[in-house]
Amino acid sequence: MTNSGGAVKSGYALAVRFTTCDADAAQRFDALVARTLEGIRNEPGTLVYVSHTPVDEPLVRVFYELYADEAAFRAHEEQPHTRQMLKEREQYLTSVEVTFMHELAGKRPTGPEAT
Repeated sequence: MTNSGGAVKSGYALAVRFTTCDADAAQRFDALVARTLEGIRNEPGTLVYVSHTPVDEPLVRVFYELYADEAAFRAHEEQPHTRQMLKEREQYLTSVEVTFMHELAGKRPTGPEAT
């Protein structure tokens, strides 16, 4: 999303790489994510929250998260469902790598589902 000068006026994203302990932990982590998504779907500033499994890395999950702005991300972090996931996830993981990003350009969700 850009203003008339071409500069991005919002957009705050994360790429998070989770490595799970084993296949059982991966399944339990996925179930935790599914439960957490029930609350995330109602967060107005969370535009995209998607979990991926890289090809040939069955124990790894890569999340892409896009928020309307940094304040929306902070609001997401304070939600009870997010706080519960952050607390519970550690038992399933061997590592977490987070990259925080500011949006420069691109195609964003549009329409009512993007708000």
